Amino acid sequence: MSSFEIQKIISAILITVLVVFGIGKISDFIFDKDEDSVVAYKVDPPESDIVKNEAEASLDLKAMFALADLAHGEKVFKKCAACHSINQGGGNKIGPKLWNVMFRSVGAVEDYKYSKALISYKKEWNWEEMNGFLIKPSTWIKGNKMGFAGLKDEKDRASVILYLNQNSENPKPLP
Repeated sequence: MSSFEIQKIISAILITVLVVFGIGKISDFIFDKDEDSVVAYKVDPPESDIVKNEAEASLDLKAMFALADLAHGEKVFKKCAACHSINQGGGNKIGPKLWNVMFRSVGAVEDYKYSKALISYKKEWNWEEMNGFLIKPSTWIKGNKMGFAGLKDEKDRASVILYLNQNSENPKPLP
């Protein structure tokens, strides 16, 4: 291979690299990326999904807790036990300890580093809050760092909430 052919190959590679990067820079210059100049359509989720989630969160708690079973709650809680301790005096794991969690303020475990979303939530874990959170944590409190998909089944949620309530110093009567 002659030096002229090697020079052509290297020149072709360099020109290709310059064209690719040059087009990127030129397009950035031509198309300003301000939020005001972006032409796009915001797609909202279907209305039926929103209504379904709100209906699930606000369902009749008495009917839901009629499905609850403490033994079933202990079994379903095994999914939670990978990240949370439920024992009295138990420590934090990946998630905070859950002993005495019911009717405790959200983000109240002092020796656990919560996400900013949970710290600023300023509510307590009552029946409705825990039910809504367990449906899908990422949508109930946006920005929290809990990577759990949620419990879609009402019996599972009711049983886990019953189990959490029983694992406290002062279990509250069900609604």
